[in-house]
Amino acid sequence: MPKVSSVIVPYASYLRVYEPLAAFPEPERTHWARYARRTDRPSYQDELRRSLADLLPTPPVPVPVHESSDAFVLDADGVVCVCPWRTRLRGWQALGDLAEELPAPVLDAVLPPLVRRQASQDYERWLVRNPDARPWIRTSTWHVPLNWFVLVSDEERTYEKGSGEASPVLRYRTPMVQARRRVARGLRALRDTIDEGPLIDGLIDVGRWLEEFHPRSFVELDYGGLVHVLPADELDGDHSAADVAEGIEALRSGDGLAAGEAYGRLVERWRAVRDRRSAN
Repeated sequence: MPKVSSVIVPYASYLRVYEPLAAFPEPERTHWARYARRTDRPSYQDELRRSLADLLPTPPVPVPVHESSDAFVLDADGVVCVCPWRTRLRGWQALGDLAEELPAPVLDAVLPPLVRRQASQDYERWLVRNPDARPWIRTSTWHVPLNWFVLVSDEERTYEKGSGEASPVLRYRTPMVQARRRVARGLRALRDTIDEGPLIDGLIDVGRWLEEFHPRSFVELDYGGLVHVLPADELDGDHSAADVAEGIEALRSGDGLAAGEAYGRLVERWRAVRDRRSAN
């Protein structure tokens, strides 16, 4: 069995959707209503620890055997909204991204081909029974995708430096209607000036994902574990959502120079974050 220290903890960011209880059918609605009243709800760090613990047995367990009954809870002006973890579904989906994240020898050592093949077959059978399934959480390691920042504004930014045992927090939270409106505006501006590219493709993808949820949901962009790898002064000065908004507005007004400057700041900032991945 490998030692815990041999498992590389991913510094991940998260895009979450919190749906009101009314969006869930029974008996799931009652389950979440009861769950929201708990005072001992686990955090995203608990979720990460559980997923990493599954990689320790031999052979490893890349996808939980049972779906999680946990969720993140948000009280929005008296309306209880929940974001189910759905760790089993997300585990299957994450397996498809590992080939791009890890070199083949490392991937085979962490998750042998036979284990990955069995998990893929389980996922295919599960999808037959659950064709409309979608996750409430998207995860990205070692960076925040630029298209996520289109959904939020700098005014919705919350930064807490943390003290004692409290970890730093950097997140944005916005109503679903605002997130969808920003996606539409951003796509119009980009398509008017750029033929194609990863930013447009990513924005189309995240826009389609948002359409799957209740219109009175909330969208949260959370830096998650990235706050543990970035110095406090960099976190304090990180206003990536403002840079993205500035760049899109510059494109809309035909100011290519200002758009390029905003994009340059973003590229430089997130290249520096990715460089820390190599250093680790």
